[in-house]
Amino acid sequence: MDIRATSRFAVLGTLLITAGFSSLAQAQNVPLLNVINDGVNQSYSAPLQIMLLLTLLSFLPAMLMVLTSFTRIIVVFSLLRQALGLQQTPPNPVLVGLALFLTAFIMTPVYDEIDSRAIQPWMKDELVFQDAAVEASKPLKAFMLRQTREQDIKRMADISGITIPASSDAMPFRLLAPAFIISELKTAFQIGFLLFIPFLIIDLVVASVLMAMGMMMLSPLVISLPFKLMLFVLVDGWSMITGTLAASFW
Repeated sequence: MDIRATSRFAVLGTLLITAGFSSLAQAQNVPLLNVINDGVNQSYSAPLQIMLLLTLLSFLPAMLMVLTSFTRIIVVFSLLRQALGLQQTPPNPVLVGLALFLTAFIMTPVYDEIDSRAIQPWMKDELVFQDAAVEASKPLKAFMLRQTREQDIKRMADISGITIPASSDAMPFRLLAPAFIISELKTAFQIGFLLFIPFLIIDLVVASVLMAMGMMMLSPLVISLPFKLMLFVLVDGWSMITGTLAASFW
């Protein structure tokens, strides 16, 4: 990834984080980057704004995990490894790396829309920073709402006492984010359950055969593991799972 792309992702993260804090500040009637001086709104100085934005960038890893497709992907990969009976293969860095690149692939259309609606107009001074942050949040909210179950949003609204807005653009992140995470975890566990079924059948068959042969002291996992790996390779499992995961978001 080149420097220009990296800087744009940093700008994108800053805009989205600012949008989240802006919604919280507006709910409390507290301006985010303004200070009241003799009844007149005045912006903070540029160094102070830069310091604030660099501080907000520390939330980027959390935002990547909970506001994108990363959660569903990494949970499914972890459940798949458990279904195969493998403890540390593939290792965690490999799974996380694959999940990150697959997340970038899935989120590219959302990023392109944010880039055209918010980042480019802001860089051309056509939008002020706060307006750009609001515009940047709209495509991400639309993506999250497509993956979030209504019952999860209603449950979070009941817990927090927040009224669900009629417009998706007005949906606050503090309500949408937890509902989105819960929905993603539920979907990931449903996919993981379906992945477990064929490997569980192999384990049951191998255990039954070993018991019928009187080889009760031999662990069924030792015998079933090669068969599960052979099945997974024959059906081109990694390609099938990554393709299905990508298609499940669109």
